Amino acid sequence: MSADEIKQIMKMLRAVINGQSALKQELLARINKLDKKIDGVEERLTKRINMQGSQLAELDDNAPTGQEFRSLEKRVTKVERRLASA
Repeated sequence: MSADEIKQIMKMLRAVINGQSALKQELLARINKLDKKIDGVEERLTKRINMQGSQLAELDDNAPTGQEFRSLEKRVTKVERRLASA
């Protein structure tokens, strides 16, 4: 191989390597952009889940227990009987 042929091959290799490097940089930029989007979505979802958990806890605190509900049902039945007999 002559020196000119070696120079030509080296130029081609440099061009290939530069192209791969540019491609890698572009891919990294896109991945970073996606990471930021995912982080934003994750934050919004976490806020929504926390809000729903808080609402569920409040609902649980204010809801009657099963026993309270059955007692109330008995009381309503008694009132209905009294109204029906009157």
